[in-house]
Amino acid sequence: MIVTSEDGERGVSPAIALYSILGFWLFYTLIVSLRAVVIGFDAQMELAARRMVVAIIGIIVTWILYLVLRRFDQRPLGVRVIAAFSLAVPFALAMASANYFMFNVYDPVTLFSDADMQKKAAEENYALISIVEDAISRFFFLSAWAGLYLALSYAAQARSTERRAARLEQAAQQAELRSLRYQVNPHFLFNTLNSLSTLVMRNRPDEAEQMIMSLSNFYRTSLTGDPLDDVPLEEEVHLQKLYLDIEAVRFPERLTTVIDIPPSLLSACVPGLILQPVVENAIKYGVSRTSSPVEIRITAREDGDLMHINVTDNGPNPPSAADRGSGIGLANVRDRLTARFGDRGRIVYGPREAGGFSVLLTLPIIRRGC
Repeated sequence: MIVTSEDGERGVSPAIALYSILGFWLFYTLIVSLRAVVIGFDAQMELAARRMVVAIIGIIVTWILYLVLRRFDQRPLGVRVIAAFSLAVPFALAMASANYFMFNVYDPVTLFSDADMQKKAAEENYALISIVEDAISRFFFLSAWAGLYLALSYAAQARSTERRAARLEQAAQQAELRSLRYQVNPHFLFNTLNSLSTLVMRNRPDEAEQMIMSLSNFYRTSLTGDPLDDVPLEEEVHLQKLYLDIEAVRFPERLTTVIDIPPSLLSACVPGLILQPVVENAIKYGVSRTSSPVEIRITAREDGDLMHINVTDNGPNPPSAADRGSGIGLANVRDRLTARFGDRGRIVYGPREAGGFSVLLTLPIIRRGC
């Protein structure tokens, strides 16, 4: 319905306008023909032929009216309404004149008897009166079509506005997703550099070198994709293994990792680095605050068309409410899931009864497009 030119002009497409014009004139011709049959006019075939000529002229006249009205498409609605009904007047007079010519000037003997012709000729200003009377009825006809055109034009612009709003909303959502994704890397880099600084200060160069290599592998892998792209769960878990390798240099005696994911879910799509803040929190609160061994477990299970990913630790000092309110980690995950999946993306977290902390991510299973 919408035609958008390079300069952004919008309006009813020529095809839709033509279909509406043909429909109006076909309906009008059928009604007038049925009326002539009911009244019982003579020379029905001749009347029908001339009526068709008038209809063709009417289609051309209405098409010209459409071309004129298009010039008002970008004007305010009130101006367009005034223009539509004002322009209908001269076009109605043109149609009435064409109709008078076809039925009263061009070979009238074929249609009317001598008595009828003499009676019409005797009437003063018969031609003018006939044209004006016919123009009034045709004005309402053309006004009806003009009203339809305004409705179609308004609907076209409303649809164009909706599409533009949808594009802006999508762009805003993509910008939000990029912003949330880019929050992760600086946050993680800050913590890792602090750990690296600690190793250097403690004169542990071999471990520092291993951490630098692991950090390089992590960023080379994590920065290759677009922030808006999903990645297979297998790739996301691989990234977390690289990160845990980095942290294992810091906590070689107390960090162990268990990953238990069914092979059927490894190809499922997840937002890139969605697990990073969760695993990082487990290190920050579950491992770094104790000298006891801590196990971080990453598991996943399928539930209909949903996937549940659980990251747990058995650290003795789970984060408090104040801890959870001071960082961007879990809030970042929540916002990314909401922006990506709406109500179907959720995060639930809290202390475990057996000790430690648990974070459960729920998101739709998507196996294509990543």
